[in-house]
Amino acid sequence: MLFSEASGRRVVSTSTAETVGQIADFVIDPHSHSLVAITLKKTDHGDTLLWARITSFGADAVTVPGAEVIIDANDAVAELSGKDQRLIGKRVLNTAGEDLGPVTDVDFDPDTGRLVALTLATCTIVGDRLIAIGSYAAVAHPDS
Repeated sequence: MLFSEASGRRVVSTSTAETVGQIADFVIDPHSHSLVAITLKKTDHGDTLLWARITSFGADAVTVPGAEVIIDANDAVAELSGKDQRLIGKRVLNTAGEDLGPVTDVDFDPDTGRLVALTLATCTIVGDRLIAIGSYAAVAHPDS
């Protein structure tokens, strides 16, 4: 599934069948090459949904057990969140310092949250090649 497809998707409580939020952004841990949380908008509670608390990431909605799983970001998630940590639009450098271009989309496994690939205008980088995300650029190992 692509970030562009999932962005804006509703988050629905399985206990009440009510919409409890809407996906605003994705929180990536570059060390584990996976999503650790999603940030939400249009909630009555916090703004963060930890990946482990998601019941299902479906084609039409994300389901959670209830609104109580939406929290304020803890320090670890907050460190990986925000404008400086977003991948879409961020340039990617390889470990030799070559600019590979900006990220146009990110493919992820909706069952596990693992990054499948970073899509750039000029190439695709396998998700497990990501090393770090910074305010200036993301860094990735060159594909072998």
